[in-house]
Amino acid sequence: MQAKEFKVKWGMVVDLDKCTGCGACSVACKAENNLPPEVDASNKLRTNDWMNIYELSNEKPFPEHEVAYLPRPCMQCGKPSCSTVCPVVATLKDEEGGIVSQIYPRCIGCRYCMAACPYHARYFNWFDPIWPEGMEKVLTPYASTRPRGVVEKCTFCHHRFMAAKEQARMNGEDPTELAEDAYIPACAEICPTGAIKFGDLNNPEHEVSKLAASENAFRLLAKLGTDPQVYYYSKREWVRKLGDNYLKNAKGGEHV
Repeated sequence: MQAKEFKVKWGMVVDLDKCTGCGACSVACKAENNLPPEVDASNKLRTNDWMNIYELSNEKPFPEHEVAYLPRPCMQCGKPSCSTVCPVVATLKDEEGGIVSQIYPRCIGCRYCMAACPYHARYFNWFDPIWPEGMEKVLTPYASTRPRGVVEKCTFCHHRFMAAKEQARMNGEDPTELAEDAYIPACAEICPTGAIKFGDLNNPEHEVSKLAASENAFRLLAKLGTDPQVYYYSKREWVRKLGDNYLKNAKGGEHV
């Protein structure tokens, strides 16, 4: 599969040496994209979290023991395996910016995309959303709520992208050349340690472009060839190796 080229390619770089696993990005994601509160968090059928946070460990005893926290949104793959298996074209990678869209009215809930995604970044709604009384008044008006029977995922807060382009048009600016801070997803905006950076990977002036080119940058399961637009950064070699699921007896590590 050949990756589609875009003039602007929105991407994210998460500094795992700064991330404390506080969960602020996950909470902001839920609030911004109208994810309902979990009725029973122990029931995995009811779990729906577009930004999961995983704990990594070097598995060494104290005092050499170290941990790292890895937030995982949708990778917005350059070669998305999800879109190639969808029988109703409900998920696409055709919009400027390279964001993998999810068109809920088209989704028939077959879940082929969930099986194809190697990052487990997609969730199926087994139940209709339940909102506590009064909470429906504070839902984000720019993001649709999803019914049961469809698959949903992170879209880099796509509605914010649309709002930024509209604001650029109102200012007489080119909507295809947004400023670095004109469009920022909720997770990056809320991060208290500044671990999540967002911008145009094709723009050498943007911080994400510089960080992604670092020797300390890596992508999850890069050897699968999905070409993710989410990068991770760590100066710790064991963290970088875990990112590509290297076995203990494997030599070296791939930094892409």
